[in-house]
Amino acid sequence: MSPFLDFPRKYRRNRRPIQRAIARVFERGWFILGPELRDFESAFARYLGVKEVIGVNSGTDALFLSLKACGIGPGDEVITVANTAVPTVGAIRMTGATPVFVDVTPDTHTLDPAGLATAITRKTRAIVPVHLYGYPANMSETMRLARKHKLFVIEDACQAHGARYSGAMVGTLGALGCFSFYPTKNLGAFGDAGAVATNDVRLAAKLRALRNYGETAKNTNTMEGVNSRLDEIQAALLSWSLTHLDEWNARRARLAAAYLRGLRATPLELPKTSDSTCDRVWHLFVVRGDRRDELQRFLGQRGIETLIHYPVPIHRQEAYRFLGYKAGDLPVTTRLSRRILSLPIYPELTTAQVARTCTAIREFYA
Repeated sequence: MSPFLDFPRKYRRNRRPIQRAIARVFERGWFILGPELRDFESAFARYLGVKEVIGVNSGTDALFLSLKACGIGPGDEVITVANTAVPTVGAIRMTGATPVFVDVTPDTHTLDPAGLATAITRKTRAIVPVHLYGYPANMSETMRLARKHKLFVIEDACQAHGARYSGAMVGTLGALGCFSFYPTKNLGAFGDAGAVATNDVRLAAKLRALRNYGETAKNTNTMEGVNSRLDEIQAALLSWSLTHLDEWNARRARLAAAYLRGLRATPLELPKTSDSTCDRVWHLFVVRGDRRDELQRFLGQRGIETLIHYPVPIHRQEAYRFLGYKAGDLPVTTRLSRRILSLPIYPELTTAQVARTCTAIREFYA
């Protein structure tokens, strides 16, 4: 069997440090906005090379509160992509702003800068590039256009912990970088959790208030905020996980290399690897091919679990029909959604499981 993820195996391999981290929190008896959160925020800021990290409840809230901190709301437009998880767009809608979609490039699946310039209007306030599957979006052109039009860039780095663009960690190039620590992520918690990274001290202070009811001091609320706090247990577990992130990313890279070798002779289009500009991480291993649904069924019958990220692009979702996009819009995104398939990749996966998956895929196409 090859499950898409195997959290029980992760726990069994790391039972003692996980239990120690949880016990430390209970022994202190401090569960919200305490020393574990401060320690993790400081450690993650050092890892990224930024001045500030603000822990929040989820990656969705990281995006929402970042947009809110930038003053974005009803009447504003925010440019992003439809080939992403729904929370990217949900966070924009939570502010009352309108998402505007541009297409993606067929090799990276990330925002195509060619569509950015024509998408910018007088209502545009921000751009949200998504570093999808662990591959960085084109930040050079995104930042150039943002500076030209005086727009905020808020990076969705929820799938790219540890990836680099032109030597800098993703999540540190825009005004704000947003991270999810959902359990499936390269740096995953054991529940919902997220964070915002920034070098802007003013925005950081605003975010710390927004995540805690708008409090700037005890019983002093200077703005309307929400309850979006990264709790002490998750922070303690994330501090432990962070010490292993590079090791786990390296393990994922070795598994990806095994897939690339094993699938080289198949008709599948394989994912783009790192180049001179982008040093990717492998959050997902996404292949492209015809007869995708048949292949998925074939693998499932052999106990190999696969997923599709994402089968229905957001501009075609019922919930976002009101945005007015038509069937022929975003042709690259639409074509990808019919051909992509995510194969299992996580640090606990064995090379034997990867080999078995590659053998099954070769058998299917033979």
